[in-house]
Amino acid sequence: MTKDRTDPPLRADELTTLLGFLNYHRDTLRQKTAGLDQDQLGRTHPPSTLTLAGLLKHVALNESHWFGYVLHDRPLPEPFASADWDADIDWELTTAVQDSPAELHRLMDDAVRTADAGIAEAYAAGGLAHPSARPSRDTGEPFSLRWILLHMIEEYARHNGHADLIRESIDGTTGE
Repeated sequence: MTKDRTDPPLRADELTTLLGFLNYHRDTLRQKTAGLDQDQLGRTHPPSTLTLAGLLKHVALNESHWFGYVLHDRPLPEPFASADWDADIDWELTTAVQDSPAELHRLMDDAVRTADAGIAEAYAAGGLAHPSARPSRDTGEPFSLRWILLHMIEEYARHNGHADLIRESIDGTTGE
């Protein structure tokens, strides 16, 4: 596997460090899904039904959900806005195998660009303590931008572990 990502900074302010880790993990998923065709992206590593295609669409949904819907109370973009979530709560995971690699990577990249703009906007308005527009369903309190960034780093890190196992089962490729 080639190293198509930048390591997070060793010494930087908090925002730069958080964004460094988030971008590192975004690039890790891109790296683990690079060069695969639609069939390969749709393969599972039994007994799990999780696919690399599903992970790409899932992180695109999470980028849009956390940095758009929760942070700024913006509607989800397509294809998520018109998905029938009542019929399939895991819609992004189950439908992703129908999407081409180019579509999946574009969906993730578009969601990341929009998320980065939302992060910058929130940071300019209130720093890392900037409250989300939508509160936690559990506590009724808003999330901070800091919390959302850390949550997304955790989300990517966990799924990158899944991606590593799935990719190895597809073609033997391993890497960081």
